[in-house]
Amino acid sequence: MAIPIILGIGAAIAAAGGIGAGINGGLKMKEANETMALAKERHDKNVERFELANISTSQAMDQVGKTELEILNDFEKFSVTWEKIHNKPEFRSFDNGNIKITKYSADELSKVSVGAGVLLGGLGGAAVGTAGGFAAAGATTSAVMALGTATTGTAISTLSGVAATNATLAAIGGGAIAAGGGGMALGATILGASTLGVGLLIGGVVFSITGNSISDKADKAYDQMKEEEKIINELCAYLDDLEGVAKNYLATLKRVNKRYQEWFGNLKATIDSGKNNWNDFLPEERLNAENTVLAVGLLYDMCKVKLVLASETDNEKNLINYADSNTAINKAVAFLEAK
Repeated sequence: MAIPIILGIGAAIAAAGGIGAGINGGLKMKEANETMALAKERHDKNVERFELANISTSQAMDQVGKTELEILNDFEKFSVTWEKIHNKPEFRSFDNGNIKITKYSADELSKVSVGAGVLLGGLGGAAVGTAGGFAAAGATTSAVMALGTATTGTAISTLSGVAATNATLAAIGGGAIAAGGGGMALGATILGASTLGVGLLIGGVVFSITGNSISDKADKAYDQMKEEEKIINELCAYLDDLEGVAKNYLATLKRVNKRYQEWFGNLKATIDSGKNNWNDFLPEERLNAENTVLAVGLLYDMCKVKLVLASETDNEKNLINYADSNTAINKAVAFLEAK
């Protein structure tokens, strides 16, 4: 057999092998592309689900925070009205065994009212979650701190750091999600048309190796997506729980405030009618006044509750304060039922 023929046969065999490897590599490339596309689609849906849960929870927490600040700010009206009464009984704590309402002072009410007004004034252009941050950290405490901060001339916008910056307080996992997103984008780039073009240009054998490499990268990206999906699932469950607590707390807060407004309206009407001496109050008017005072104390206590407790480390989720929020709700319900 002539040498040229042998070379030709060898070339043909090599070419056949290259074509086979190229076909195999092409299949791997196709599978890798499909895996990456699936991973990216699922990852995008997971992130969207987290973002929707985050927004929904932030809005629920914002409603609690804003309502608490409005209630606290409204205490100024009560203080002014109450001070008009002569020979009135002192503010006192209330304890009937099931319901305990702590004692408060007119000075405390005045400070918290002004501080709440300061915070309310700064909520106009605030980001979603700011008011919720005050509810998370305790609106009463936030209002008192706001008053102190405002008197020093510090920008009110910096108060978000005082109360927490976002209702999720949880951003937990945000970095991991962002990192995962970058990983997906990088993977998509690796699988881009330019890589495919280089593989075809160099030859079948190299193309096959490239296919294996990209297949591994696609598998790693998919595994990464599943790991982050677990984190997102945990975050969404956390946010759903926090939203539930916020809505329940808000509903009870509104119930108490509604009754308070009724009692306060009656008290104001009594005083506006010309009665400004406790000794002239009728029994039902005294009872109404007492209920008003107790309702103020109950609302004051409810606005103190931190709906979220800061975690001890940066790597842990902040804790939803089930214990204190449930205690406050139960106390409020018992108070309303007793009245």
